[in-house]
Amino acid sequence: MTATIVSFHAHPDDEVLLTGGTLARLAEAGHRVVLVTATSGAAGLADSGSSGGQTDAAQLGAVRLAELERSAAALGCARVVHLGYRDSGWSAVGAPDLAPDSFARVPLDRAADALAEILREENADILTAYDRNGGYGHLDHVKVHDVALAAAERAATRRVLLATVDRRVIGRAVRVLQTLRLLPAGTAADRVGSWFCDRAEITHRIRVRAVADRKRAALACHVSQAGGGEGPRTAALLLRLPRPVFRLVCGTEWFVESGALVPPRPLADPLEPAAPAGPRLQLVAVDR
Repeated sequence: MTATIVSFHAHPDDEVLLTGGTLARLAEAGHRVVLVTATSGAAGLADSGSSGGQTDAAQLGAVRLAELERSAAALGCARVVHLGYRDSGWSAVGAPDLAPDSFARVPLDRAADALAEILREENADILTAYDRNGGYGHLDHVKVHDVALAAAERAATRRVLLATVDRRVIGRAVRVLQTLRLLPAGTAADRVGSWFCDRAEITHRIRVRAVADRKRAALACHVSQAGGGEGPRTAALLLRLPRPVFRLVCGTEWFVESGALVPPRPLADPLEPAAPAGPRLQLVAVDR
């Protein structure tokens, strides 16, 4: 029996870094994968050379959405939807440079209704989003978490898988990159202890080495993410890795199933539900 998975992300390239292998694995098995992005990523860092010389935000956004389409094709996604919100950038909540129409400021109900419409249209079995920390705390990633929970409740989508990373794995990686002086620009290494999730919270650990080449191909579609700012970017660092090392480094993806008990050992199949912690889908989202 085939399933429909809607994968909700903040910006182009997030779909690869956090869920690319899982989506490719599901698509390869014949399941329908729908990719939804809140913003075009137009406020992100960019190397003007690698993005075709585009420096205007609207032009850069168009470049990144085109890259997203190519990435989705590499992963095997059946449909791509862009919700059209403005990238919030790195501003703090309430800062004067945070635009009123930025995704972080969009009313929760409005964004949740838009995503819920897609969930109902697709009759989605699973929605993926981000953990409660928004991974590393980006405002748009936190908003994705809140919007996803509210939308799943509206659409009665019973399973929500929150993409995360084992915090200990991230901590080790940051220490290695610091030693090699390769830590990506803007990384707040002193806050690693609050990023993503502890291993004790993770319900699913998905091995994706068998589709690592597809994940790598999708990441390579995001050419505009290769540079910009000071120091190397995450995508560029990963693509420099030899293929066997890439499979090792990027060969596992982690999820926390919302409203579920953590099993004694993480589940290896994203289609296998963890036992519910109580009445199914008692989800609460707060408009931050």
